[in-house]
Amino acid sequence: METTVDLDEFAALVERPEDEYRRAAEERWGALGLPRGGLGRLEELGCWLAAVQGRCPTTPVERARVLLFAGDHGVASLGVSAQPVGGTARRVRAVLAGEAPVSVLARRFGAQIRVVDLAVDAEQDGLPAEVVRHRVRRGSGRIDVEDALTDEEAVRAFRIGAALADEEADSGTDLVVLGDIGVGSTTVAAVLIAALCGLDAASVTGRGSGIDDRVWMVKCAAVRDALRRARPVLGEHMRLLAVSGGADFAAMTGFLVQAAIRRLPVLLDGVVSAACALLAQRIAFRTPEWWRAGQSTGEPAQTKAYERLGLTPLQTQEVRVGEGAGAIMALPLLQAASSLLAELPLASP
Repeated sequence: METTVDLDEFAALVERPEDEYRRAAEERWGALGLPRGGLGRLEELGCWLAAVQGRCPTTPVERARVLLFAGDHGVASLGVSAQPVGGTARRVRAVLAGEAPVSVLARRFGAQIRVVDLAVDAEQDGLPAEVVRHRVRRGSGRIDVEDALTDEEAVRAFRIGAALADEEADSGTDLVVLGDIGVGSTTVAAVLIAALCGLDAASVTGRGSGIDDRVWMVKCAAVRDALRRARPVLGEHMRLLAVSGGADFAAMTGFLVQAAIRRLPVLLDGVVSAACALLAQRIAFRTPEWWRAGQSTGEPAQTKAYERLGLTPLQTQEVRVGEGAGAIMALPLLQAASSLLAELPLASP
């Protein structure tokens, strides 16, 4: 099994979206006979879609996929979440049964859902085979006192994420709503964002699953202690994922880099996808041009990450349940932008 990955090789393959189609979209908006800027932010989204699709008029977004990376985190044992330790498997089953918020919204907006178990702390036979086939380990390590993964596991998870991007691109998916399922994951995300942005624990520690002041202090201390372990490996991206991330974080990072390589646009959801996006940007600086921030959760770490990435959330819903439930509400905006640019007739001369 490989214990290293050539990140420079990945980075070299990421290109920018095609500006000529962005300009063509701007010209097309101007030729519709509408007031200048009359469709507001939909015009900017249409231009972005034209650039990432490499065509104008755009193709309407009709094959969106909600892709959820699932994993448990050892730091949850400290009581940093309002969710019970080991509750990730229950949430996965709710999504698969169509009983989670994202399940309802995906049905409403015509998106398919795919759940990938990278490190759920549960027996494999309790979940469908297509969900568990990529599992790297059962739970990730407690990052305030030990590594989340071995180096080999981090590389394996990263490559799984990259392979999933290939699968989605090859299957005809035209947009991915990227989310997570995991108890303790916002604590891990806060550590990574604090390390990558040079921030202290208090400035990135949010309320996550709805914790009270007492639990917030426990969470803040966990972030502080984990940061001490993260900072020495800050310049080594795969080591950082192994020391302070988790299998789901490594896979999501690999997915984001490879999705940019495959020209597959992504809507980011919560603080977990923001943390992975920040790391993916460190690996390949052009990657953020292939993403849009679906929503602001109100988590301070997410806000800091988006500022560093130069991304402005499409909505401010403050949906913090994870699972892509917040970002998917921005899907109709992208569908509207692509359809309007594709279907509105040009003004008569």
